[in-house]
Amino acid sequence: MKIAMIQMDVVHGKDKNISHALDLIEGACKEDIDMAVLPEMFCCPYSTSYFREYGEADGGEAQRALSGCAKKHGIYLIGGSLPEIDGDKVYNTSYVYDRNGKQIAKHRKAHLFDIDVEGGQRFYESDVLTAGENTTVFETEFGPMGLCICFDFRSQELARTMGNRGANIIFVPGAFNMTTGPAHWEVLFRSRAIDNQLFTIGVAPARDENSEYVSYANSIAVDPWGAVIKRLGIGEEIGIVEPDLSRIDSIRRQLPIIASRKPALYD
Repeated sequence: MKIAMIQMDVVHGKDKNISHALDLIEGACKEDIDMAVLPEMFCCPYSTSYFREYGEADGGEAQRALSGCAKKHGIYLIGGSLPEIDGDKVYNTSYVYDRNGKQIAKHRKAHLFDIDVEGGQRFYESDVLTAGENTTVFETEFGPMGLCICFDFRSQELARTMGNRGANIIFVPGAFNMTTGPAHWEVLFRSRAIDNQLFTIGVAPARDENSEYVSYANSIAVDPWGAVIKRLGIGEEIGIVEPDLSRIDSIRRQLPIIASRKPALYD
């Protein structure tokens, strides 16, 4: 399985971002990839003031473009996330397409990013966004895959639920900032991979020091032993990773964390 992590620049202008994402995916397809993953809010500046303006209902412009791209190149495509409009509500939503361009999953960010760190970042997604209510695991020819968005990944319970449902990889379109990123980004991806004995992959926007919200970038892939197998820098970059899924069963046999769990003790 070959996966392209698309760490892209996100600018003002929805059409510009969509077109740029398609160009980057096309370039990545020269590496004979099976899947491409875009970052959180790939077509929208990460600011609550833009979410409704850049939003779209089911079947909107960005989704049609992603579906067509997946079909054209015969790949699975995790469309990062985008603002989804549903009536008077706005969701931070990730859409997933199969090799034929069919939508096979949709995840609405369930844990909204409402933080106020002393001396650091203050950001309240709930000023505009509504939280989703579902755990998302989708099927591929490579087995089940889990999907969540950024702050969702803070919840070990959500990660464990995806693992319990058979996920081989947890994909996380995310945009940690310059306060939380240096402190927690790598630690969380390694911890979730070790605790659940699966692969974790996080894809972020490239860093723009002049934007309203500065992404930490550093898109990352971690194996079930907790080893970082790919880490990108801060600029626009495409990272190709080939997770060896056989390592999941191998590591679970060697270190039976999952098999030794006693859920009755944890209530």
